[in-house]
Amino acid sequence: MLPDDASAALRAQAFELARTTLRQWGTAAALRRRMVRRQPAPLAAALIDAALAQLLDAQRGAHTVVDQAVAACRPLGLAAGVRGLVNATLRGFLRERAELLALVRTDPQARWNHPGWWIELLRREQPDDWQRILELANRAPALVLRVNRRRSSPDGYLARLAALDIVARRVGSEAIRLETSIELARLPGFADGQVSVQDAGAQLAAHLLDARDGMRVLDACAAPGGKTAHLLERADLDRLAIDADPARLERVRDNLGRAGLQARLLAADARAPSQWWDGRAFDRILLDAPCTASGIGRRHPDIRWLRRPGDLQALSQLQRELLAALWPLLAPGGKLLYATCSLFRAENEAVAAWFADAHPDSVHESPCARVGLDREQPVSRLLPCSTPEREHDGFYYALFRKIT
Repeated sequence: MLPDDASAALRAQAFELARTTLRQWGTAAALRRRMVRRQPAPLAAALIDAALAQLLDAQRGAHTVVDQAVAACRPLGLAAGVRGLVNATLRGFLRERAELLALVRTDPQARWNHPGWWIELLRREQPDDWQRILELANRAPALVLRVNRRRSSPDGYLARLAALDIVARRVGSEAIRLETSIELARLPGFADGQVSVQDAGAQLAAHLLDARDGMRVLDACAAPGGKTAHLLERADLDRLAIDADPARLERVRDNLGRAGLQARLLAADARAPSQWWDGRAFDRILLDAPCTASGIGRRHPDIRWLRRPGDLQALSQLQRELLAALWPLLAPGGKLLYATCSLFRAENEAVAAWFADAHPDSVHESPCARVGLDREQPVSRLLPCSTPEREHDGFYYALFRKIT
């Protein structure tokens, strides 16, 4: 635990250490199990895993990592014997690095740093891309911004960055990718909402929903608020944003306030409209559904280790309940956009196909948008991508129009 008065720099370093460990945890844990005959207590095991993950990064100073890991034993309250174990394990790895890695990486979980069931599911569903997806998930993501068109323009903001020697390029209609990380406080205009952090793939939602001035729009699972803010930056809307978690709804309030945007916010369960809906139909509904978040593993490497195979069934059932509950709230001729940040078909194509079959008053349209700097094209499944022209996480979109 970091102390309450820890500096922003110290917190950033701690988070980066945690993310690096989680991206390399399959390999690190396999190395520890092979090198340590009698497995240590959880806290000591976690320290060894974190240090091994740092040593797997060729950019790290190996002996500094070892010294710091051993020094960390004392404030963690670990016994002197554990300090010796940490020291011996890490130095043993440095001596036999190549041989040890060759041995443990015969195990897919250690090779790809993902759970075995996750690897196998991707292999079945994405036979041409599964290796690239897993490799990309183990890299640090680029920082992508969304330019608020009410307060700036992408080209104008790029010029401001260039004047500060911040290298960036455009990767979408309002999306800008920074070539190196930077503290948000140093970004020009961030404090007053000229830009926000949002993945370029997530930014497609506002374009696909095509909400226009005066429309009544519902964001059914709004937190943390990026998509709600983007919609309001593009049009003057009668906007209701709900989320089941009141604490997460505060993040929506904060994000809107920084950009000077307004929407009605309500803590409510989207599956129970009778408890919050006023009976007036919506012209547009955005359902950014709870999901495994398997498409955003670069940014949240803990997800892969927290999920279990049974989560797919539970989440797909929740997604169907949400769609079924929200569809009656849509006006004839209106559109509902179903979105996930998942790579798995059980949460994406399977849910969309079920919904289309169960609702004969719906038309499953082919949503179109510009992906990266490409021409406008049909968009449904986005696999993770990181190139100079296209930078986005994994997403799925299904657009349904209600027949009049």
